[in-house]
Amino acid sequence: MRELKLPTADGGLERYTPGEPRAWRTPSGPPTSRIAYAAGHVVADPRADNGPGVPATVDWDATLRFRRHLWSLGLRVADAMDTAQRNMGLDWAATRELIRRSAAEAAAHGDPAELVACGAGTDHRPDAATLDDVAAAYEEQIEVVRDAGAGVIIMASRQLARIARGRPEDYHAVYGRLLEQADRPVILHWLGEMFDPNLAGYWGSDDLDKAVGHFLDLVRAHASRIDGVKVSLLDADREIEIRAGLPAGVRLYTGDDFNYPDLIASGSDALLGIFDAIAPAAAAALHALDAGDVAAYDEIFAPTVPLSRKIFETPTYHYKTGIVFLAWLAGHQEAFTMVNGAQSARSVVHLAEVFRLADAAGLLPDPELAVRRMRALLAVHGVDQ
Repeated sequence: MRELKLPTADGGLERYTPGEPRAWRTPSGPPTSRIAYAAGHVVADPRADNGPGVPATVDWDATLRFRRHLWSLGLRVADAMDTAQRNMGLDWAATRELIRRSAAEAAAHGDPAELVACGAGTDHRPDAATLDDVAAAYEEQIEVVRDAGAGVIIMASRQLARIARGRPEDYHAVYGRLLEQADRPVILHWLGEMFDPNLAGYWGSDDLDKAVGHFLDLVRAHASRIDGVKVSLLDADREIEIRAGLPAGVRLYTGDDFNYPDLIASGSDALLGIFDAIAPAAAAALHALDAGDVAAYDEIFAPTVPLSRKIFETPTYHYKTGIVFLAWLAGHQEAFTMVNGAQSARSVVHLAEVFRLADAAGLLPDPELAVRRMRALLAVHGVDQ
């Protein structure tokens, strides 16, 4: 029996029976009209102590198996990023190993510099006190990514935000130094404060109009060293403004997990955390776009948007819990556990709604498995079936 009782927002229970999964057609290769990265999550070792503040212990077999799943659908992988719990439990030792292993696995499938791009930041130097400290920390992580053979994504830095607040010239000094050393074009990542409150005022101003201007000035000054910019502000109009201001040859990779269908259709490429959870649908939609079938593109993506908006609801930075929850329900990993104990960051009511919306989007490939696992989770939360 597939029927189960799910908690509701008003404190009640409702009987729910998931439908049949959607039969997604496996693409024959990557999409051609857009470049699409799925930001991948890490699978915690369920038998290890992965509690808050404890160094991360990763299930490497399951983590790499999930990356092969993404590549099999024609998606690229953005690794060691926010979705992999950078600054929220994935320490530098585990991150460095993730970069090495992910790039090595990619090499068995093609060019790792194309198949995987990895985040380089400054999180291993929380004590950085000067701009030179920040730049040196970036350089150390960039070298790790380069040595692995992966593409480089320069992530936003909490340490730079703390030191350079209100001084756009400080951002230009650090990023300019890094970009002048780039041996191939990199991706710049603007992560909004809804994803990390420590990044408020990034690029030197709390005024977004001014911050956009400072950011575009930097990109224009170093355009030949920049493949694209990844913008995660959850503001479609702002993203369109930034996209229009980019110099020729610099891509806009949408990081807007609320408005991605319209933004991709109108010209943005993609680097999205939600693509981890909706990878089969994302691949199918992008191939429909390649074929010029806008109706099919819209039809595929439409039910994924309510799901994504639920997963990324405030506090947005806890979206990783929903991503890992769906990977567990779909059978990509054996346990609903996360580094830093982050599986506890969302309520059972929230997760029940994610279950419903994933089902509505056709993203529970084995409904019987999903129901068994959901029942087990509900039992832990005192919801008898």
